[in-house]
Amino acid sequence: MSPEKGAVNLLLNCAHAAEGDKLLIAYEPAEYGYFDADAVGVVARAAEQLGLVVDAVDVGFNPGNPHLAPELLSRFEAADIILFLARLGDQLRFSEMPQGKKIIVSFALSRELFGSGFANGHHAAFLELKAAVNTALDRAEQVRITCPLGTEITGRPEMNLTASGDTTVLRFPMSVFTPVPAHSFSGRAAMTFLTGTGSKYYDDYTPEFTAPVIALMENGRLTGFEGAPQDVARAEAQYDRVAGMFGIDRNFVHSWHAGIHPGCGYPWDMRKNYERWGGAAFGNPRILHFHTCGTYAPGEISWNIFDPTIELDGVALWEEGTFRAERLPGGSEIFARYPCVATLFDRPNRDIGLRAVG
Repeated sequence: MSPEKGAVNLLLNCAHAAEGDKLLIAYEPAEYGYFDADAVGVVARAAEQLGLVVDAVDVGFNPGNPHLAPELLSRFEAADIILFLARLGDQLRFSEMPQGKKIIVSFALSRELFGSGFANGHHAAFLELKAAVNTALDRAEQVRITCPLGTEITGRPEMNLTASGDTTVLRFPMSVFTPVPAHSFSGRAAMTFLTGTGSKYYDDYTPEFTAPVIALMENGRLTGFEGAPQDVARAEAQYDRVAGMFGIDRNFVHSWHAGIHPGCGYPWDMRKNYERWGGAAFGNPRILHFHTCGTYAPGEISWNIFDPTIELDGVALWEEGTFRAERLPGGSEIFARYPCVATLFDRPNRDIGLRAVG
């Protein structure tokens, strides 16, 4: 594994680049504390070695008004492949993008992540795993979600596997399945904080709790919280504030997904930068992620459930944060075709940025 091999995996197995293609890297400067400066160079050098024509443009970071300016759009039109090493791509991934282009959002944020199993695991294998999970969910009569802190959620998935059910922007690495609509799910979600989704950014982005808080959900609607009174008050206030700020449906729970990529580690302290953590760590199987507060994906407040067990008709495909992909129909065959990915599942990266508070 190496950063260069991770970049080649992106270019060949995700973008399907060919010699002579024009690659535009839309990057966010490292000064914003999200993407490392080295990430651009890693991809640019790999692309040039593959015979691509490389251009790069600084798209900055505009938390309040993400958009494609006319001059930027003209740069996009001249490219065959557009790679976002910038949050702008994630902010706009559910919006209109130029047609006829290969547009990729990278969740590998640094040279370190490009050199890890996260970026080096063959991209095609994770596309196949995603499809297998989607099919299993679509066929399931009942899904049960639990976790060590007391989550207990059940429902029957009503999947939307058409193009409208997921973003059409390519994501690298592929690390989650198609979001499961939450309107048919009810129960209790246990968490230790609330945080934003990366759709919009706002002050007090991540209120932490002194003890686990339980969010109560009925058929995809938030009905209240249980926990220490001061924590419940903080959760309620966060929903009131964010919903009021953006004029959105406060109690709507849109959808959920869990990570499918055992190479997706987060080697930093999540509490030092929840925004960065939320944009990189969610692909780890130890994290189940709900989109809430707003009738659209990804909403504005996320629930993050750690070490989930997810049972489909009694079969645990996730066991306390370990994705048992071999239990999927066709899972063992995927491992046989991609032994490098099988190795990642044998030695999953369990680091999701949790550090002892001192």
